[in-house]
Amino acid sequence: MVVWGGDLDKETYQARIDLLEEANPDIKVELQLIPSDQYAQKVQTMIAGGDGPDIMQVAENVNSYSSKSQLVPLDEYIESSGLDMDQRFGPAGSLYTYEEQTYAIPDRSGAMILYYNKDLFDAAGLEYPTAEWTQEDAQAAMEKLTIPGEKWGYGGAGWWPQWWSFAYQNGGQIIDDSGRPTVNSPEVVQALQWANDLAHVDHVVPTAAEYADMGPDMGGDPAFAAQTVAMNTTGFWAIGGLKDVDFNWGIAPLWGGQEQAVSAFGSGLAITRDAEDPAKAFEAIDFLTDAEAQTVIIDKAQDVPANLEVQQSDAFLTPAWAPEGLEMNAFGESADFIFRAPFIPEWNEMQAAFSDSLGEFWNDGGDAQAELDAIQTQLDSIIQ
Repeated sequence: MVVWGGDLDKETYQARIDLLEEANPDIKVELQLIPSDQYAQKVQTMIAGGDGPDIMQVAENVNSYSSKSQLVPLDEYIESSGLDMDQRFGPAGSLYTYEEQTYAIPDRSGAMILYYNKDLFDAAGLEYPTAEWTQEDAQAAMEKLTIPGEKWGYGGAGWWPQWWSFAYQNGGQIIDDSGRPTVNSPEVVQALQWANDLAHVDHVVPTAAEYADMGPDMGGDPAFAAQTVAMNTTGFWAIGGLKDVDFNWGIAPLWGGQEQAVSAFGSGLAITRDAEDPAKAFEAIDFLTDAEAQTVIIDKAQDVPANLEVQQSDAFLTPAWAPEGLEMNAFGESADFIFRAPFIPEWNEMQAAFSDSLGEFWNDGGDAQAELDAIQTQLDSIIQ
């Protein structure tokens, strides 16, 4: 079984595997953890050489594998096992599908949420954010929380899950329902321009140069922990960096626009075509995504478990490691307005088009329409 991540991920997956092996003496799992930045290349090399893992972790690029027949369709195993995908996972149960077949079982979940500094909100006389906030409410708070050259209201939105959320809030889509790129639509252009202007026009978000002045590897997560930015949008993992801070902080669902929409972070467990015993591999995945093994994910503060029973349990809503009163139900609230990102087979090429083209735009500001017109042309070519 191959997964990506760091020490906490290895520890958590191994603890879950230990439970699996204790309950199923006929199953033995060898865990291999690969650093995130090397994962895709190493796994692709393994599969191309006919030595793919039995079980592998997948995320947004799942269909880069399934479209090449590198993963085993799981529907017959789901049916024969009696696994109710909707009951166990809710809407996330259908995330990892391609051409009406399921290629992975949800394992980790959770939406992007808003982290906010309660002390700075109190000092500014602001009410805490809620799911009812609009983009206008958010920007008004950013402006009140900003102290020029010292503190900024928001950590920024240069990462695709952040500004894509704003695009979908505007009623836009990155890839429309017919599979056609629509990144230069007015709704998406407005979202990207707004996200960029927060730094370069409104000055409520640090620019890339200002982040660089704060120190190496600085961004929204560490700047929030340092109280340099008052709000930050990111995933569950940022909680780990806030356990020892000396200020009061909270979490809330992301604000909305014309409608509520937010990116989800998750991963699933898939079986590769090289698996020696796919049925036994599915037994392992079934156990690892059931309540007992999923509870370990939250006990170790690794992530949001995909299993709804665990998400709704006291173990998740009031974990032993959380600060008193932490609003863990922000994840459950957010689940109601998660948009489904386009898990297209060309996912990697699409992301490369965005990252290669928007670097200067995020660093220096610019015209979102011109940038997205150019990217639209690239995506039309990639997807055709």
